[in-house]
Amino acid sequence: MIYGIPTYDLPLMGGVAFLSYLIGSIPFGLVLTALSGGGDIRKIGSGNIGATNVLRTGRKGLAAGTLALDGTKGAFAVFCAFVLCPFHTLAAESLAAIFAVAGHCFPVWLKFRGGKGVATGLGCILALMPGVGLCCCALWLIFAKVTRISSAGAIVAFAALPLLMIRPGRIDFHSPAYLAGVLIAVMILIRHHANITRLLKGTEPRIGQKST
Repeated sequence: MIYGIPTYDLPLMGGVAFLSYLIGSIPFGLVLTALSGGGDIRKIGSGNIGATNVLRTGRKGLAAGTLALDGTKGAFAVFCAFVLCPFHTLAAESLAAIFAVAGHCFPVWLKFRGGKGVATGLGCILALMPGVGLCCCALWLIFAKVTRISSAGAIVAFAALPLLMIRPGRIDFHSPAYLAGVLIAVMILIRHHANITRLLKGTEPRIGQKST
C-alpha cells in the first residue's frame, strides 16, 4: 500500500495522473494568441506560452484570459480527482496537482516545451490547500508589484510554499499534499532557472515590457 492506497486502486490513480497531465498540457496562451490573430506566442519575447509572455504582446485582456484559464485548469484537475476518487481523496488530489503542473511545463503536444507552471501551480494549490494558496498568491502579487518583475514574485511564492504548508505545532512531511507542494515548488523553480540567472544579472524584463 502507498499512502493507504490498496494495490487494486493504483490503476485508478494512474488514470487520474494521466487525465491531469492532459488537462494541464492544454496550452491556453498559445491557443488564445493564435485565435486572436497574434501569431505564435513562442516566437515572441521569451518564447514562453504563459500569461507573462502573452502580456509582452501588449494585449492585457489576452494575458488575463491566459492567466485565468491556466489557473482554472489546475484547479479543475484537482476537482476531477476529488470526483473520481472518493475513497483516497487527498492522495488523488495531490497526484492530480503534480501532474497538472507537469503537463503545463512539459506538454507532449509542444515537444515537452511548455510554460513555467506558475498560474497552473497556484490553481492547484488553491484547490488543494486554499489558505496556503491564498498566501502564495499574496506573495506573488506583492513581490511582482514591488519589483515589477513577475518571475521574482513567482520565485518567492513557490520557494516559500514548503514553509507555508507547515501547520503550527505540526510538521506532517508524510502527507501527500505536502509532497505535492514540494514537488510543484521544485518543478516551478527549476523552470525558472534562466529567470534566476537574469535576476542576479539585473537583466530580467519588467512586467508589461514589450518584446518583438
